[in-house]
Amino acid sequence: MGQQPPVGDPQAGYGQPPAGYQQGGQYHPHGPQPSLDDVPLRRAKKSPSGGWRKAVHHVSGGAINPGLSAEELRLQELVARIRQPVRGDYRIAVLSLKGGVGKTTTTMGLGSIFASIRGDRVIAVDANPDFGTLSQRVPLQTRSTVRDLLLDPAIQRYSDVRRHTSQGTSRLEVLASERDPAASEAFNDEEYRAVARILQRFYNIILTDCGTGLMHSAMGGVLDLAHSLVLISSAAIDGARSAAATLDWLSLHGHDHLVRNAVVVINLPREGSPNVGIQQLREYFLSRCRAVHIIPYDSHLSEGAEIDLHRLHKTTKRAYVELAATVADEFGIDHRRYGV
Repeated sequence: MGQQPPVGDPQAGYGQPPAGYQQGGQYHPHGPQPSLDDVPLRRAKKSPSGGWRKAVHHVSGGAINPGLSAEELRLQELVARIRQPVRGDYRIAVLSLKGGVGKTTTTMGLGSIFASIRGDRVIAVDANPDFGTLSQRVPLQTRSTVRDLLLDPAIQRYSDVRRHTSQGTSRLEVLASERDPAASEAFNDEEYRAVARILQRFYNIILTDCGTGLMHSAMGGVLDLAHSLVLISSAAIDGARSAAATLDWLSLHGHDHLVRNAVVVINLPREGSPNVGIQQLREYFLSRCRAVHIIPYDSHLSEGAEIDLHRLHKTTKRAYVELAATVADEFGIDHRRYGV
């Protein structure tokens, strides 16, 4: 028998020689070497979470994986936006000139979505001078208020602040307003700024549930320190006019940057069709603000009691997730030019 060509010789019919070899079988150790980095990787499809896709995946024992639906992919994208990192702390003012349009409910809904989806600390502060009800929307774990936090001389770590807050099932914490109307009226601009200085050391997202007036004493500090504004309107014409008047006032008093970046929330207070054209309202507010979101009527929210995300109708919960994603789109911007 004749001499066999070396393994890897093209004449043997085995294709190209391995790295480091040339024709004739001579090995060159300094030639290009194979690497695991060159091996292509196949990423497994994520399993579907519901519908016929999940059923097929389950019945086939995982052998057939239709992948995620368009709706599931959209939800993943929303969650990714909500979870994006925050530079320092991010402060959101939730306000309305008119009472009864869902301002406190929106504060709780938005804050609860952030707290349940993100892994960091989220707190809502009640800055309402007229006996705010924010603390009634979570299980009461303490009788402390903003005043008690300010009077505490030993705030050194997160656990010291946590003694003054109550926490809902979503992990959202709430700092209550004064229960004595006379004392709460005295909660002024400088005191709000002092509370903000404390909270920004321990929380990544700070929501403030404002009073219905723009002239009460703490409002100057709230607006000066806010990175973004969520303005609440009802679908009724008087609620929409109040929201428009709020935008006018803010623009005239040095807060036009908040108006341009504001997110308007139109709450539907009852089942059925609203008595004004939602599309016309949306177009009006979009001409002045960054975004508009519609929150549908929900029987659980209408109770005015503790809010449990698991009890929300799926369309309501989805509306709050979309609202949170829109607000979170500003998280990546460096807002540290706003001092406390």
